[in-house]
Amino acid sequence: MITIEFRDGEILAGIDRLQDQLGDMTTFMSDLGELLVASTKARFPAGTAPDGTAWAPNSPVTLARKTDSRPLFGTSGSLNSQIFSAAGADYVQIGSDRVYAAMMQFGGTKEQWPHLWGDIPARPYLGLSDEDKENILAETRDWLSGAFTGD
Repeated sequence: MITIEFRDGEILAGIDRLQDQLGDMTTFMSDLGELLVASTKARFPAGTAPDGTAWAPNSPVTLARKTDSRPLFGTSGSLNSQIFSAAGADYVQIGSDRVYAAMMQFGGTKEQWPHLWGDIPARPYLGLSDEDKENILAETRDWLSGAFTGD
């Protein structure tokens, strides 16, 4: 058997930092959460889903009841401002605490939800875009390279 031993202090320090970081990836996952919250909020003005498709327009009934004609921009404006992330050692989640958030994401019918004034088409705002995927990979590369540079 052949044994190779690294004694380069810089490499060993980088490997130690990487091992420390891989043991608890909460910081990395938190960084990803911030990245995804920002990109989700940035899609609202364009009115597009993560896959780039436009959200369904508001119905005439909805347009008659609100001042902003853009989909998902209600009178309170809270859906697009109330998107948060949560992170732990092995997960990251993004979402909204608004009670109607799931309805906006997945849609629903008046039959399912009698208090609605009509059917709501799905307008996906949560999810990963191609740009998000590229940014996650770039963040991963940066994060791993930082383990070797001490950044």
